[in-house]
Amino acid sequence: MDGGHSHSGSGNSDSFVVKVAEEKQKWPVSSSQIVSHFGTSGLSVAAATAITHPLDVLKVRLQMQLVGQRGPLTGMGQVAAQVLKKEGPKALYLGMMPALIRSVLYGGLRLGLYEPSKYACNLAFGSSNILLKIASGAFSGAVATALTNPVEVLKVRLQMNANQRRGSMAEMHTIVSEEGIRALWKGVGPAMARAAALTASQLATYDETKQVLIRWTPLDEGFHLHLLSSTVAGTVSTLVTAPMDMIKTRLMLQRESKTVGNYKNGFQCAYQVMLKEGPRALYKGGFAIFARLGPQTAITFILCEELRKLAGLDAI
Repeated sequence: MDGGHSHSGSGNSDSFVVKVAEEKQKWPVSSSQIVSHFGTSGLSVAAATAITHPLDVLKVRLQMQLVGQRGPLTGMGQVAAQVLKKEGPKALYLGMMPALIRSVLYGGLRLGLYEPSKYACNLAFGSSNILLKIASGAFSGAVATALTNPVEVLKVRLQMNANQRRGSMAEMHTIVSEEGIRALWKGVGPAMARAAALTASQLATYDETKQVLIRWTPLDEGFHLHLLSSTVAGTVSTLVTAPMDMIKTRLMLQRESKTVGNYKNGFQCAYQVMLKEGPRALYKGGFAIFARLGPQTAITFILCEELRKLAGLDAI
């Protein structure tokens, strides 16, 4: 657990210097600490994913509605009612298995790589200001996505296909045999951009909000600080990533949707969507993204902080 340095005492600058010095000693660490570090990250993201998965299914359905058309957008409530009526409650858990596998791998890497990246910046630049926190978050998000993109492609394919009664492996085999191995990295560009933006906005905002609240309010490490900081982080990351999320979904589902022409890349996809469906279309499923990302961010950070405490690691 935390090694006795409280936030009171001889001024904030001193405690910050002590913290930086501690961080410089902390990485690299023992193999058991590395396992705990990545394990707590993966577990907390998996738990948050399991709770918010139905909202993810609705988000994908919302993003794929009215493809190529301008027109009134169906709200999340109506889409949920349609899915429940036509496909039953089980449809809200389509793609759950790859989503959980991905959240352990991707979530573990995305959160887990943030601190070593921040530590590397500390060593290189002797500081970890907000810009370096953003850069650390962007790097860890992009790397995590590049490695786990095939599981994400599999997840959205399963979510769109209610008649898919075969398992994940059979669907993976179909994608590879029909479209080639490269199809597993469809949409990887926008996915990396989105993950870089999401991780940078989420982790840097969380990290920075915590520091500001500790400095300017009576709050200290604990549930209330983590809840407030993660709520701010969830809001910021939704605003930043909703358009990228929309484009990533469209690219990954190109074969599934006959009405979508072939988008060449993320920029062309964004241009076509704005041209044919209006700029607001980039925020299709935006409320579903917030309804999912808000609670997911809060659950992830609160749970991660608690698990880190149990594992004897310092707070994020």
